[in-house]
Amino acid sequence: MTTLLPISAARVFFDGIFSEPRLAHPEGVAVHADGSIWCGTETGDLVRLSADGSSIERLATSSGFLLGIAFDRAGNCFACDLKHSAIFRYAAATGTFVRFASSGIEVPNYPIVDEIGGWLYVSDSAGRNGGVYRYDLATGEGGPWSREAFAFANGMAMAPDRSGLYVVESQGRCVSFVPIAGDGSAGPKRVAVDQVLTVPDGLAFAADGSLFISCYEPSRIYRWRPERALEIVIEDEEATLLAHPTNIAFKGDRLYTANLGRWHVTEIDLGGLAA
Repeated sequence: MTTLLPISAARVFFDGIFSEPRLAHPEGVAVHADGSIWCGTETGDLVRLSADGSSIERLATSSGFLLGIAFDRAGNCFACDLKHSAIFRYAAATGTFVRFASSGIEVPNYPIVDEIGGWLYVSDSAGRNGGVYRYDLATGEGGPWSREAFAFANGMAMAPDRSGLYVVESQGRCVSFVPIAGDGSAGPKRVAVDQVLTVPDGLAFAADGSLFISCYEPSRIYRWRPERALEIVIEDEEATLLAHPTNIAFKGDRLYTANLGRWHVTEIDLGGLAA
């Protein structure tokens, strides 16, 4: 399989190995409406990187281990915490960072904010006992939504037409699709993308509707479009610039990756990517 972009299309956006606070092995990454890049770290810090990558600010901490993060339209940030088996909510208006939801979830990994439906979807990476949970955005109440057997449910993305959720199955080397039925319940899942080698982790839709898939191992980014073959966008065989990327997020034609293997966020220029 041909790699579409050279590794030179990527650069270190922010190097946090010696910053204060340190960007400690970030897993979650999301782009704020103001252009800043937010991350969650292994020490439970929720941090903000300025839009130009020149500074870092600790906004709050759970003193746990933050995984995936996501914003609502008001700028509130939902963060999955591995240590506390809960989802925390950072309130944009007050700066408070408190437990928002848990209700039986074991390994909350990645959140999707669905403000139209009024729900927060969260993947549970508890091996084959996990699945996808759903919580009320107003109250935090909820529980299991899809409890089918997932081979380590991980990153997720809402379909552009809101017909369902794409869910990474890291141990299944695939991305599955779970329909949202008319009554809001989960339909039967099906494999949408297979042979995603070797450990897929994160998902993000580009503006043109193509799905980008990050791999923790090898350090690689795929692109998938219906009716087309899976493509390798970029790969770092040395796992230093792309260092076990987990979650990914778009800002225009730039793709940002959290690197669980190091202390930086990577920016990938997709301007040279062929259609």
